[in-house]
Amino acid sequence: MLKINNISKIYPNGVQALKDVTLTIPSGMYGLLGPNGAGKSTLMRILATLQEPDHGSIHLGTSTGSVLDVLNQKEEVRQTLGYLPQEFGLYPNAKAEDLLDYFAVLKGITNRTSRKEVVESLLKQTNLWEKRRQKLGGFSGGMKQRFGVAVALLGNPKLLIVDEPTAGLDPAERVRFLNLLSELGENSVVILSTHIVEDVSELCTRMAIISKGQILQEAEPLKAVEGLQGLIWRRIVEKSELPALEQEYKIISYKLLSGRTVVHIYSEEHPGKGFELVAADLEDVYFSTMAGHTGNYKAETAI
Repeated sequence: MLKINNISKIYPNGVQALKDVTLTIPSGMYGLLGPNGAGKSTLMRILATLQEPDHGSIHLGTSTGSVLDVLNQKEEVRQTLGYLPQEFGLYPNAKAEDLLDYFAVLKGITNRTSRKEVVESLLKQTNLWEKRRQKLGGFSGGMKQRFGVAVALLGNPKLLIVDEPTAGLDPAERVRFLNLLSELGENSVVILSTHIVEDVSELCTRMAIISKGQILQEAEPLKAVEGLQGLIWRRIVEKSELPALEQEYKIISYKLLSGRTVVHIYSEEHPGKGFELVAADLEDVYFSTMAGHTGNYKAETAI
């Protein structure tokens, strides 16, 4: 279990990246969901011991029952930490097996036989064994992400941090990568930081929604969706009608569909004017939370 208490961070330019963030994160897959610039990456870097907060505390429970002070026991935390940042560099001319072996040495796995077994196991777990002698420069985006997970899993970490892992992946690679992540949450705390609602919906048993450095909601995705049932209404309109609708209703999102616009609104009673009740999903939870049910935050996506 990971306990985060009142973590705040203000950058020298005056931007408050985090404001009194408090979360209790159990073992399993945990989603941190928010738009770009919400403070997700700052929190991930603090948890990964790469950045200092202005104040607050973080404690990580270990398999032995002891508790690590993340901010003051950095070396001990790094021994049980795996981190896949949003952007990471690889040596394009290095072969996957060779580079993973090198990282294993850096992680402290010095016994040659043990290291060979670990490298083989991780390359098979990430479905890269058949590509082990291929240079990393020839890897696809999804293969590079899976190699990053293999590196992060060295040492069997009890805390795994994954920052925006599926951004830029094609649909097939995304599915393979999500399947891999789903296997990792059985014995560790795995934090998935993302702005993609579907990633959290498909993987995480708990989640938090963050915006402008503050936690807006913390819940189980299924229960959060249940709490919105009967409150989300849909109507297909011409885009030119949006300004008038925005004045009258609490629009939480709209999507462009074949030249027309599908509008979702939040309403505790039937809004009339052609709106129909729809089954809420996690995307509705996200956008209604971001809006505070006021329509101040609207999402426009194309499908």
